[in-house]
Amino acid sequence: MKFVGIIPARYASTRFPGKPLAMLGGKTVIQRVYEQVKGCFDDLYVATDDERIADCVKGFGGNVVMTSEACNNGTERCLDAYTNLGIECDVIVNIQGDEPFIQRNQVESLMACFDSEETDIATLVKPFEKEDGLERLECPNSPKVVMNSDGFAIYFSRSVIPYLRGVEKSEWLDKHTFYKHLGIYAYRVDVLKNITTLPQSPMEKAESLEQLRWLENGYRIRVGVTNIETIGIDTPEDLERAKEFAASIGLDWED
Repeated sequence: MKFVGIIPARYASTRFPGKPLAMLGGKTVIQRVYEQVKGCFDDLYVATDDERIADCVKGFGGNVVMTSEACNNGTERCLDAYTNLGIECDVIVNIQGDEPFIQRNQVESLMACFDSEETDIATLVKPFEKEDGLERLECPNSPKVVMNSDGFAIYFSRSVIPYLRGVEKSEWLDKHTFYKHLGIYAYRVDVLKNITTLPQSPMEKAESLEQLRWLENGYRIRVGVTNIETIGIDTPEDLERAKEFAASIGLDWED
């Protein structure tokens, strides 16, 4: 199978404008992401609607494809990029442009989900650790997921799922393994074309999670499990956390 990696990146982020061009250890965030995954694919592109980001990517020798300003999310931007490139492949891998610590083996785990012909879409999760604490488990900005015995997602939620009836909350992380959703996806090309035409679904509107639209319409999302922690960057405060995290794991990222 041929896999193509696409990194959607936009400048006009509500919580952190210009986030892809923020500096993290002497390089921009978008360059950090690109360099983390560039060895995983035959073809890798940053998909953007902003010339400043495009110029940055060209400046460090990366591939870039311009996309429409009308794209509402990374999924739509991936399809727009694929269409504009005019290339042939089996699977598009959507790499978040704000995940500078993503690891090659995480991408490989995602791609391995397509060893099963039943997989329409793939994504990654990480088990919550006891050390994460109840506050992080209950955080609505960290979606949770439950899977069936075959490794396919049953549901995603901003609430804690499953609810442990009869167990004190303080003991939940001792009694059950909860899974945190990591926002990296891969789609078969025909599936990507179809899901971008679907209207918003009731569960998606309720939880503000687009993957629920796909589940409600019968698409099968296979889940890969990773134990590697990553730090996504949504706010300027997250950028500072990312710098601290880099230092804590021994990365020599000099400003």
